Amino acid sequence: QVQLVESGGGLVQTGGSLRLSCAASRSIFSINIMGWYRQAPGKQREMVAVHSSDGSTNYAESVKARFTISRDNAKNTVYLQMNSLKPEDTALYYCAGFASDGHYWGQGTQVTVSS
Repeated sequence: QVQLVESGGGLVQTGGSLRLSCAASRSIFSINIMGWYRQAPGKQREMVAVHSSDGSTNYAESVKARFTISRDNAKNTVYLQMNSLKPEDTALYYCAGFASDGHYWGQGTQVTVSS
């Protein structure tokens, strides 16, 4: 079992930046995939970025070149650096962990980008 707690969301203007953090209650070294997902009002949850334990990453097309996911196993924390934010990035952002013993989700942190 692992608890994931997101932080770093907020209100930012178009073109601004935010860094989201996801702190895990235990070591994430053995968690195969850590990632960020988001859900906007009236829309389905979608993958934003994922980071595998082998170091590979994958991004949604809409955020490539603007967002960067990173993973600090020593701090049990995953980050999402978001630059050049757009109003369409407004959503509730969730941290997720996919391990051999289960799938885990945080409660989410709200990101709102004003135009």
